[in-house]
Amino acid sequence: MNLRHQEILNLTRQQGKVGVTELALHFDVTEQTIRRDLNALTEAGQLARVHGGAIIPSGVINLRYEDRQALAQAEKEAMAEACARLIPEGASLFMNIGTTTETVARALLSHRDLMVITNNLNVANILAENAGIEVVVAGGILRRSDAALVGEVTAEFVQRFKLDYAVVGAAAVDLDGSLLDYDYREVRVTQAIIQNARSSILVADTGKFRRAAPVRIASLAELDVFVTDRTPPKTIRKLCKTAGVSLVVTS
Repeated sequence: MNLRHQEILNLTRQQGKVGVTELALHFDVTEQTIRRDLNALTEAGQLARVHGGAIIPSGVINLRYEDRQALAQAEKEAMAEACARLIPEGASLFMNIGTTTETVARALLSHRDLMVITNNLNVANILAENAGIEVVVAGGILRRSDAALVGEVTAEFVQRFKLDYAVVGAAAVDLDGSLLDYDYREVRVTQAIIQNARSSILVADTGKFRRAAPVRIASLAELDVFVTDRTPPKTIRKLCKTAGVSLVVTS
């Protein structure tokens, strides 16, 4: 790590968030140089990129919804298209909370005769554009920060159904294959979604391997398909092969 990288980390810890433009002025270098610095620190797991800059990643507090929206946008779109190709018209599916599943919802807008049950109001609003998709919204406690419905009421609602597919995201993926998230109320719902789907699809970019979260959802080995943007670490590839999880890499 060079001295500029160390000072960027110090500034980020002090301020909570740093911007590309401000850092370029501070160090008297180009914005392209700063972007390379931030990308290197992100690859090392020491920063998390957000729109226009970076923050210190937290193992107990999730990024703001707006910042998560801006992360890995191109990767999310490629993964969403790959996931949508796995789901035939006329299918029923669960979709959980997250900006990645919202991107999948947009990729599904050209499908016909779907039935989608979701605890994500953003997903419901996206799919409402297609009159050929029946949208069922689970009840529960509204988490205003990201328009999510969570809690025992939501989990109980999900358990009334048995659907063809589940499309789920996770805040982090551990190298032992554990899918992780921050809110135990959300985790309870995602567990119910996985348990009540005939086939479960995880859609998560490889940046999730550099993040941590405190609550375990399930093991990747319990799912059927893993859609990701790049070849995942060796331990994950081995787990998928052993457990019979289909691995779909978009790049």
